[in-house]
Amino acid sequence: MENAANRSPSGAQWTIAADGHEAVIVEVGGGLRTYRHDGVDYVDGYAADELCPGSAGQVLAPWPNRIRDGAYAFGERSLQLDLTEPARHNAIHGLVNWVRWQLLEQTADAVTVGYDLPPSPGYPWPLRLRTRWSVGPAGLRVEHEATNLGGEPCPFGYSMHPYLQLPGVAVDDLRMRVPGRTRVLLDSRLLPVGATAVAGTEYDFTEPRAIGDAVLDLAFGDVIRDADGGSAVTLAAPDGSAAVHIWADQEFGWWQVFTGDTLTRERHRRSVAVEPMTCPADAFRSGKDVIVLKPGQGWRGAWGVRPGG
Repeated sequence: MENAANRSPSGAQWTIAADGHEAVIVEVGGGLRTYRHDGVDYVDGYAADELCPGSAGQVLAPWPNRIRDGAYAFGERSLQLDLTEPARHNAIHGLVNWVRWQLLEQTADAVTVGYDLPPSPGYPWPLRLRTRWSVGPAGLRVEHEATNLGGEPCPFGYSMHPYLQLPGVAVDDLRMRVPGRTRVLLDSRLLPVGATAVAGTEYDFTEPRAIGDAVLDLAFGDVIRDADGGSAVTLAAPDGSAAVHIWADQEFGWWQVFTGDTLTRERHRRSVAVEPMTCPADAFRSGKDVIVLKPGQGWRGAWGVRPGG
């Protein structure tokens, strides 16, 4: 359903629903505003009349997280991106989270949106981005595609930024499992300076345990893969009576976890952003897990959210 497109900061609103699951996809950023099952909101979204807060539900492409000084080299080019996190002198979260995506296809339980990213001085390659959002018995499923429309290879990375919650359960009380054997070490600008194993440390969430007073805004890597090559993060109530799972396929080798401590007012530490990423922060500089798309080449990846006890 499309409504209030001209009055909402997030543009047109497209609602999909099936089997008790309902999600609202927005035009601005092509992202996720709400997701609920049987009336319970498992994604901490935002109102239709609200400007998207804290990157909630946004698509992060053609890179996730931060790039130091917005400067990187690719091939024989030295490139400079706009500093979209000026306080830390970084370029953050890509180029498509505030643009208007186009509705391409819509049914009762699925919607496909797209955006053609034009070349720019900081990222001089044209990309075609497509996202299919659907709901069904297994919950919310999100399928992404990216295609290099240019005549030269280009660097690429992808992530999403949903905030997960269990209504009535405080962040400190959530039992979390993150299948990452390592964590990225960060400097004061939240940029990588190394990596270390989590085993035996306060950052080891490979077995479910309470978040407690942990302040997290970091990436976990060396993920423990499921049989199908994918992985998943789980947030559960202390007694196990409720849980929410976010899964990602084999294309995603990193999980960013953010406990919302720098958010203000009512959103402060209210929910946990759990972001499946194809590469860590500053990947355009380090080269770590950067996807290189040849001319005409495409990439596909999928992730989703499902409630579960």
